[in-house]
Amino acid sequence: MDDLTEKANKGHGRVEYRRLRSSPRLRGYLEWPGVEQVCVLERVRRVGGAEHRETVFAVTSLAPGKASAGRLLELARGHWGIENELHWVKDVVMGEDACRVRTGDAPQVLSGLRNAALRLLHRNGLGQIAAALRHLAAFPLKAIQLVTQGRITDL
Repeated sequence: MDDLTEKANKGHGRVEYRRLRSSPRLRGYLEWPGVEQVCVLERVRRVGGAEHRETVFAVTSLAPGKASAGRLLELARGHWGIENELHWVKDVVMGEDACRVRTGDAPQVLSGLRNAALRLLHRNGLGQIAAALRHLAAFPLKAIQLVTQGRITDL
């Protein structure tokens, strides 16, 4: 009843190999609400002459009939794509890593404000975040309209 999938990719000067094993056998033993499967994901990445290995364990509420090992591997890869894209926008475009605020609750509050700004921009169909931020910096009344009304009438 266990499931296994393997995948290898080459690109950007590296070779990546991933193997995911999933099993529903621990479903009755774990005190975890909704658990249907447990997974072990092994990653091997070769860049130049260096090899990096990582093993990750996971639980999921997706039953084997809804998500095979191959599907779980796709979901894990997709998660990182979304994660990396969001962090890249926050780090590079919004300067989160360069922010000097590091104590108390302020870093978490500022991160929440960045997330809220991104949500407002995306909800208004603004996919080019850097261009939208430059435009709103040039026209601050539009930024105020976005925050107070949740939408911009003419961007």
